[in-house]
Amino acid sequence: MGSLFRSAEMTLCQLFLQSEAAYACVSELGELGLVQFRDLNPDVNVFQRKFVNEVRRCDEMERKLRYLEKEIKKDEIPMLDTGENPEAPQPREMIDLEATFEKLENELREVNQNAEALKRNFLELTELKQILRKTQVFFDEHEGGTNPTESMTRALISEDSIARQTGPVQLGCPEKQYDPEEYYPCFVAGVILRERIPAFERMLWRACRGNVFLRQAEIETPLEDPSTGDQVYKSVFIIFFQGDQLKTRVKKICEGFRATLYPCPEAPADRREMAMGVMTRIEDLNTVLGQTQDHRHRVLVAAAKNIKNWFVKVRKIKAIYHTLNLFNLDVTQKCLIAECWVPVLDLENIQLALRRGTERSGSSVPPILNRMDTPEDPPTYNHTNKFTTAFQALYDSYGIASYREMNPTPYTIITFPFLFAIMFGDFGHGTLMALFGVWMVMNEKPLAAKKSDNEIWNIFFGGRYIIMLMGFFSMYTGLIYNDVFAKSLNIFGSSWKVTNVTKDYVLNMQTEHMLDPASTDYVGYPYPFGLDPVWQLSKNKIIFLNSFKMKLSIIIGITHMLFGVAISYFKNMHFNNRLNIICEFIPQVIFLSFLFFYMVILMFIKWFKYFASNDRTYIHLGTRCAPSILITFINMVLNKETPFEDICITSDMYPGQMVIQKILLFCAFVCIPWMLLAKPLMIQRARKAASLHLVNHNQLHSATENGDAEQSIHNNTSQTPVAQGQDEMDEEPMSEIYIHQGIHTIEYVLGSISHTASYLRLWALSLAHAQLSEVLWGMVLNKGLTVEGWAGGVALYIIFAVWGALTISILVLMEGLSAFLHTLRLHWVEFCSKFYSGAGYAFQPFSFEVILDAAGQIKEE
Repeated sequence: MGSLFRSAEMTLCQLFLQSEAAYACVSELGELGLVQFRDLNPDVNVFQRKFVNEVRRCDEMERKLRYLEKEIKKDEIPMLDTGENPEAPQPREMIDLEATFEKLENELREVNQNAEALKRNFLELTELKQILRKTQVFFDEHEGGTNPTESMTRALISEDSIARQTGPVQLGCPEKQYDPEEYYPCFVAGVILRERIPAFERMLWRACRGNVFLRQAEIETPLEDPSTGDQVYKSVFIIFFQGDQLKTRVKKICEGFRATLYPCPEAPADRREMAMGVMTRIEDLNTVLGQTQDHRHRVLVAAAKNIKNWFVKVRKIKAIYHTLNLFNLDVTQKCLIAECWVPVLDLENIQLALRRGTERSGSSVPPILNRMDTPEDPPTYNHTNKFTTAFQALYDSYGIASYREMNPTPYTIITFPFLFAIMFGDFGHGTLMALFGVWMVMNEKPLAAKKSDNEIWNIFFGGRYIIMLMGFFSMYTGLIYNDVFAKSLNIFGSSWKVTNVTKDYVLNMQTEHMLDPASTDYVGYPYPFGLDPVWQLSKNKIIFLNSFKMKLSIIIGITHMLFGVAISYFKNMHFNNRLNIICEFIPQVIFLSFLFFYMVILMFIKWFKYFASNDRTYIHLGTRCAPSILITFINMVLNKETPFEDICITSDMYPGQMVIQKILLFCAFVCIPWMLLAKPLMIQRARKAASLHLVNHNQLHSATENGDAEQSIHNNTSQTPVAQGQDEMDEEPMSEIYIHQGIHTIEYVLGSISHTASYLRLWALSLAHAQLSEVLWGMVLNKGLTVEGWAGGVALYIIFAVWGALTISILVLMEGLSAFLHTLRLHWVEFCSKFYSGAGYAFQPFSFEVILDAAGQIKEE
């Protein structure tokens, strides 16, 4: 339990490992996760360390596994995750793993290359089939005697060329014009991406000056790109031209637009014969492709069964060799020397882990673990579990606690959800939040096993216990405020009776009623728990709740800050820093208590002493004579008397108030120079005393040479008191100490005022949340309740869904996030500034669990 309230005690150890047993011992320490190794080779390049070749081999194996994983995910094959945590393989097993991964990679790459070549052939044959099918229409028109020019007027590249034609255009290859009466066209056919067709047409028109015909038809089904596997849409085109010059130009344009050209016979018989051959080859390719895909699938399924364990093994091997690179070799080259930070309470567990590693390696030389003395500050290590981890993360994100500093996490487990609930106090909204937190807690194992990549969900799931407690505390404060979705619960019966209105007025509730505690409307005893439900219907509800919540926030805020100052006492006592207790803690407590906590006492005195009454006998104790706490506090600081009416006997809440307030104010003002000058003056005095003592010591040492005189000097030295923290302060000049102490004093004095005002956010956000909830009820859900008949049921069904969506999205999520951030600020600034330095660094042990979790969160590309 000691490390729960402050960080665990750490020690620096030196570890001697035999070379043969080093790998197994480091493996056991990685499973334990309680040792942080230091780099003993900071000046050695990473490429010149002893085990750099082994690390490279692990990198190569990891690359091959990532390739296999990528292919497995591409085929959507589930990877078996049994949840096992295999041990790190022995170094001799690396050869078998490398051979296995090399074989799988080569086999898979060969299968992929063959499949890509087959798919490319299949794509070419499919495109050729589409060309033979799509161009058949044109050839049928030509053989039927239709003028090809007239049949392709829509396929001309420009309408201007049609307008300039005076007659039928005759295109043909000169070498094929054997008969002037017959027309033999010259053409090329191919396939191009559909999105390139417009630019392709314009380029043909401009380059060939309108002396070509283009006809294109879309391929309805998408085709698979063999290189990327993407589905692409293409179109078949056929271009008619005249002459070799245009032929060369057309082919270059097709090449520039990455269009694929295919041979297309002119004779119908040749086309039919080619089409039959294409269909036959496509059927054969389909058979071969199916067999190839089956073989690939079998390889990937076999790899998917073990890839998770392979990743774990390779990453563990890599982490072990990376850690071994931090060690030093002794002169005999047979022993590895390491330095590490370890928790003192876990030294026995570490010794057992080293013994297991030695037994696994078969070594006969046991490892040696020696504790070392060091002036360095050890790392901060707080033992946490799944419940306290989220609360500890709140302070770690603000700043890692200094070594052995008071850990505020145990207190935050209560104060954080409680301050949140004060701002979020609604029983209905708190129930929704609590149910969500309970659901995540009850299903944490299956939810954690899913390992979602959604960052927002991971934040919610990591803080599931915080959400659950915030929901429960909000339910409690919601009952205190008697606020449930902007309505109230009448459990014990109201103590108010409205006697000055008619029954019809109460039933119709045309206007709200003003509640006056001094009237006869109030009878009986106070409501047993929380606020009386009748305040929800009162006209002066806001006035009453404003006063109540504002005073409540001040009381809780000052109590919270005093608790933070009290923690600083235990912190200084632990470090035996009596100078800070005398010069900082005592004046801070006096200043905060005599001014601000005194204001809290005045609030309670006012609540107990003054009451609402119309009785003239007690008019001096009525609401008219009750002094304002704020005005009283301001006049106290200004040393002025608080004015009061003639009917009141006095403005004092108790006898001798003015005298006591002057004494408290004087003591509080005395604390300012106390905090400002006491500590620097005591440090300066201690330095002068130490300097004088050193001079006397040197004089006596030079004046005598016998052992008895030296012994007397040492005795005198041991009896000389030295100020606490003198060694640290000697290095800092006095001017810096005065400046730092001045800044600290100004920050505390002004911060006491600003921090007290900052706690008013508890009142402001609570009021805003209640009013927003009431507006949402009155302007949304109430609309459905006013519709009569069967239409009212339909309207209420729809409006309730809208109201529920707005309630969850705005009042629970957005308002909950706002209250969470304000609560976080109150703990980081107003609470932690009283005692928390946060100048340490985290304990980062060599742990396989941490390494594997970090690797699992990285998205593999």
